[in-house]
Amino acid sequence: MSSNSFAYTEQSGGGETAELGQEATSTISPSGAFGLFSSDLKKNEDLKQMLESNKDSAKLDAMKRIVGMIAKGKNASELFPAVVKNVASKNIEIKKLVYVYLVRYAEEQQDLALLSISTFQRALKDPNQLIRASALRVLSSIRVPIIVPIMMLAIKEASADLSPYVRKNAAHAIQKLYSLDPEQKEMLIEVIEKLLKDKSTLVAGSVVMAFEEVCPDRIDLIHKNYRKLCNLLVDVEEWGQVVIIHMLTRYARTQFVSPWKEDDGLEDNEKNFYESDDELKEKTEDRKKPYTMDPDHRLLIRNTKPLLQSRNAAVVMAVAQLYWHISPKSEAGIISKSLVRLLRSNREVQYIVLQNIATMSIQRKGMFEPYLKSFYVRSTDPTMIKTLKLEILTNLANEANISTLLREFQTYVKSQDKQFAAATIQTIGRCATNISEVTDTCLNGLVCLLSNRDEIVVAESVVVIKKLLQMQPVQHGEIIKHMAKLLDSITVPVARASILWLIGENCERVPKIAPDVLRKMAKSFTNEDDLVKLQILNLGAKLYLTNSKQTKLLTQYILNLGKYDQNYDIRDRTRFIRQLIVPNEKSGALSKYAKKIFLAQKPAPLLESPFKDRDHFQLGTLSHTLNIKASGYLELSNWPEVAPDPSVRNVEVIELVKNFWVCFLESESGSESGEGGGSEEEEDSSEDSSEGSSSEEESESGDESEAEHKRMPFLTVNPISTPVVLPTPALSPSLIADLEGLNLSTSSSVISVGTPVFVPGKTHVLLHRMSGKGLAANYFFPRQPCIFGDKMVSVQITLNNTSDRKIENIHIGEKKLPVGMQMHVFHPIDSLEPEGSITVSMGIDFCDSTQTASFQLCTKDDCFNVSIQPPIGELLLPVTMSEKDFKKEQACLSRLNKALAHLLLRGYSVFEKCS
Repeated sequence: MSSNSFAYTEQSGGGETAELGQEATSTISPSGAFGLFSSDLKKNEDLKQMLESNKDSAKLDAMKRIVGMIAKGKNASELFPAVVKNVASKNIEIKKLVYVYLVRYAEEQQDLALLSISTFQRALKDPNQLIRASALRVLSSIRVPIIVPIMMLAIKEASADLSPYVRKNAAHAIQKLYSLDPEQKEMLIEVIEKLLKDKSTLVAGSVVMAFEEVCPDRIDLIHKNYRKLCNLLVDVEEWGQVVIIHMLTRYARTQFVSPWKEDDGLEDNEKNFYESDDELKEKTEDRKKPYTMDPDHRLLIRNTKPLLQSRNAAVVMAVAQLYWHISPKSEAGIISKSLVRLLRSNREVQYIVLQNIATMSIQRKGMFEPYLKSFYVRSTDPTMIKTLKLEILTNLANEANISTLLREFQTYVKSQDKQFAAATIQTIGRCATNISEVTDTCLNGLVCLLSNRDEIVVAESVVVIKKLLQMQPVQHGEIIKHMAKLLDSITVPVARASILWLIGENCERVPKIAPDVLRKMAKSFTNEDDLVKLQILNLGAKLYLTNSKQTKLLTQYILNLGKYDQNYDIRDRTRFIRQLIVPNEKSGALSKYAKKIFLAQKPAPLLESPFKDRDHFQLGTLSHTLNIKASGYLELSNWPEVAPDPSVRNVEVIELVKNFWVCFLESESGSESGEGGGSEEEEDSSEDSSEGSSSEEESESGDESEAEHKRMPFLTVNPISTPVVLPTPALSPSLIADLEGLNLSTSSSVISVGTPVFVPGKTHVLLHRMSGKGLAANYFFPRQPCIFGDKMVSVQITLNNTSDRKIENIHIGEKKLPVGMQMHVFHPIDSLEPEGSITVSMGIDFCDSTQTASFQLCTKDDCFNVSIQPPIGELLLPVTMSEKDFKKEQACLSRLNKALAHLLLRGYSVFEKCS
């Protein structure tokens, strides 16, 4: 009741105070509007009081409201001191929300965040994976160079965390640390290399993103992980898929040869006159090299294909660009349907997709021709979408569909969107230049548009007609005359300038109209736009050179007007033209060539797509969208002429065996398994048999491969002589018979203990130097037979003196071992010099369990409690046997599993000695 009433007071009671305050302000001060903000201030004060409350419920409610404020974009930075006090709260829910707040404001409030850095470091060891990950996020958000070593250490530890979620956040922190201190690059690359080997799909996308940010040129780090990334791709989260696909696209362009090489055999007409058919055949075979796709290249293309059905538009776009850049041209067509599907998305997605389709449709029209109607413009489309659809329709236009498209364009020209209507007219002009069969039809249609009431439509039509007439001016004198009449009605400067340019270029073809146009322009010269004035000057110069008798005085009048114009470009042009066309004593030799300069034949303009040269940018990137190289853009390399060595992507057999058993043991980690040593006689006999088999292999080298095929590694459980004392359940006679039949010792003649296939180099911390007052201890499992007993696991301990004084009498003190567990300790060490190190051996009988062996590591002055817990894999011995014996023992194990499952269902735990 009290907490509810408290919350009610905080939320609703403050409103009355706010109203009172507002009324007081309005009566006392003439600027009463400031009283409107009193409620916000009061609400923040309430939140501070709630955060300082002794009740977790009040703190939790306050943090929820604060995080809600952040989500709405409101500034909550003034609450930082009150929030940061709760960073060490024991309530996990409060701690999570505090960390969310700190991630947002740690960079702004660095000094206050640094005060809590020890709390974050402790949180990195928290049992809750969410707390560990959040602590790492906060730590990496504090942008202060002084804590770079702490961040580096935290990232290293988090990269080895058991939780994939924490390892994922470690990959995110790598990018933040690199941007803060690029000098840490080499150490970060080591962490990236380690995380790239991670098997978790949760980590894959984040570590590849870190790779792209820190060391995108280190392709060698990808080789061993290439196939794994290809196979994991379908299960990675969506944004991780985008990053990985883009990275693998760049990788493929450096490691595989081009699949686009066409068959370059000789044609029949290329045969030399004196060349025989046999010589021609040999020459053709030399030049004709069939293309065979690399299996890894095919693996990438095959594994990305299902992602075309993704619900995420970015994933579909990423796969589309991958197919475009690295797949055979015959296979790239499958992306068209998926891209067209994305046109049902929101306008922002449509814009990017249409830009990429526009680039593709220039080179490969056949991909999108079946979906022509999907690019028809809708009235509800924004202008940017309409323009892009027009671009694609123009690229797809051909002799077969142009009549349909022109009818569609007629509708678009009438659109109320004038920018879109103008773009449509440009599109008609491009279709006229690209398809000669419809040039006249398009030109006549554009001439009809000259009578349109809309000035913008008329102006754009004039500009496009001008470009079309440049291609065949002789045939269209009537159109030029018609356009000359439009000068009285058209006011758009670009259109007026285009008409004047056309008349000037064709002044000899319209000798009666051109002088009259110049006369009219001379009257309005001072009121014209600068662009039009320049074309009037050009027209006057051309008429002076071709029809001086009629236009000499008009041209001199215009030149005098231009001489005193306010625009210096027009004044300069006037002086240049006067010296060029009106020669005098000061004129140079250039005036002799005035007619050739002004009346030279101009090349026809090329109406090209603005997307023509964008294909050198990787599709789907910001650089492609902007048509300019953006910061951080990684260019696609050209295909190599010769494929690099494909063996670099092969994973070693040892690594495969190790990964198999690691996965197997992880899957079995939920249950306990037994381990121990056989009798000394059995070990001796097995060693003898293994030596004998190796000598036989040396003598019969011819059967070496066959022998390797028949021998395979196998992990077995060593029997123990002293079982753990546990209540023995009542067993049925049939079950007893089954368990008695599982005797591994009967096949001891064919089972021999082998050397370990893989020995991990990782050491485990037994005693930290800070806790040990300068004494540090690490332990390691060498996976060698223990010299202290066949039932014991060998453990090597390395002792280091990190202090500046001698440490004396290092020994094992009190042991706290579970029932049945035994330990063989090392001999006491008299002294260990400063910076000194020594390695000693111990033997521990873990009694076929993963129970912890706790004991004291003592010196002359202190005793430290330490413990060793074995991974389940260290309780197993590697043995070698034939394939026949392996299958026999495998059958026995399956019977054992069924028997144990039967007992577990009855509620018992059985640890029996198999002897």
